[in-house]
Amino acid sequence: MSNTNEIKTRFMERLRTIKSYGEAVGLLLWDLRTGAPKKGVAQRSKTVGLLHTEAHKLTVSDEMGKMLEALAQPDVFTGLSEIEQRAVETMKLQYDRSRKIPTDQFQAYVTLTAEAESVWEEAKRNADFKAFQPYLEKIVDYNRKFAELWGYEDHPYNALLEDYEPGLTVRQLDEWFGQVKDQLVPLVAQVKDSGIKPDTSFLNQPFDKEKQLAFNRYIVQELGYDFNAGRIDETEHPFAIGLNPGDVRITTRFKPDELTFALFSTIHECGHALYEQNIAEEIAGTTLAQGASYGIHESQSRFWEIFIGMSRPFWNRYLPELQKHFPGQLDEVTVDQFYRAINKSEPSLIRIEADELTYNLHIMIRYEIEKQLIAGQIEVKDLPEIWNAKYEEYLGLRPQHDGEGVLQDVHWSGGSFGYFPSYSLGNMYAAQITAAIRRDLPNLDELVEQGEFAPIKNWLTERIYRHGAVMKPERFIVQVTGEELNVQYLLDHLKTKFGELYELE
Repeated sequence: MSNTNEIKTRFMERLRTIKSYGEAVGLLLWDLRTGAPKKGVAQRSKTVGLLHTEAHKLTVSDEMGKMLEALAQPDVFTGLSEIEQRAVETMKLQYDRSRKIPTDQFQAYVTLTAEAESVWEEAKRNADFKAFQPYLEKIVDYNRKFAELWGYEDHPYNALLEDYEPGLTVRQLDEWFGQVKDQLVPLVAQVKDSGIKPDTSFLNQPFDKEKQLAFNRYIVQELGYDFNAGRIDETEHPFAIGLNPGDVRITTRFKPDELTFALFSTIHECGHALYEQNIAEEIAGTTLAQGASYGIHESQSRFWEIFIGMSRPFWNRYLPELQKHFPGQLDEVTVDQFYRAINKSEPSLIRIEADELTYNLHIMIRYEIEKQLIAGQIEVKDLPEIWNAKYEEYLGLRPQHDGEGVLQDVHWSGGSFGYFPSYSLGNMYAAQITAAIRRDLPNLDELVEQGEFAPIKNWLTERIYRHGAVMKPERFIVQVTGEELNVQYLLDHLKTKFGELYELE
């Protein structure tokens, strides 16, 4: 038994070392994205690649294999705590997966993606796909190769989905997206044909950036974000990064002539941050101190952004505060006008600017392209035209240049193929979770209107946040809501909300 305890102690220490490498990499990447000098990018990318590789070596070492083998023995495994069991399970999956990728290939890939992000940023700014194309071709080649090395059933894309949503398959996504598309496309058409055009002009006027930042800080603090364990910075593509529960950072992007882009981006990232800041102390510093999956993480950003931040009760409470922050600019705007304006629905080209109703169509476009790209059915050089054609088909719009088209998202520069479906999955989860919260907190709207977010955050912390990756993704939605994923919760929410806003039959 003493030998088992020794192995267990060594194993948990190893997880903390791997997590520490991850924290260092996260801090370097945060710095790269928030204004590191351009001339330092190449060397910084090598440093990121080196640190990633060191963590990779620890993950795939023979010693790790021996520890996992010893701790996975049935008589030993049953004597472990729930946290220790889950740590063994998740590391075994990572070990088996990582062992299949040669270390030199892994380091080359990580270095490539670290450098590619800066290339993408400039290519996007200049609407120059050809500048980014050679990097993306290499990244796609690596991902195709990795899918084969990892192995898969039915479709190579399944191998990549495993990184973001363990157990998720193309077959499931095709079914869920099919249901959403069948009911969403007619609803989008009904909204378009309703003839109702909410006035949004008051949202598009000069809004001082410092005042925007001040209001954003005020709102996320109201929601429960702890500034002693975080900060807000500006970046090209908003993101949140959890280095550890005591250091979870938000970034956002301000538009000088538009009020809500930065605000809702910040609330969205705050949702991610609330998850990371409230992970239980007993798993902090281990590889379990993270979200259970990307879709589960996304459910929290969408819950706070959409189901709280874009609700009528929220603005009953906070429109007067917003008016105080921008004196003379919004004084005549009523809550009803503001609520209708922020929830205006019309097709758009940019995913992160898309309204709640059309957002999932943006995800479906990316999913279809990625699936074909990884399967080798289409090639990188053809992406701009394929992208533009799909936008015309789904949303009736065609990008004028690649900056507002195929180059708009950061994800592919980092090799994040398989990530995009998590966004729609997050919406589906969020709708179902909201229904579960309403069952336990029937006064949810009153709590929001009173600015009483603690009961809501506590509900989520007890059921989701504190557990981190101890919670198994495949059991998550049943544990939290009592039933399997049901897409109809999202569809019913959209029909009810936009039916009321656009006076549909």
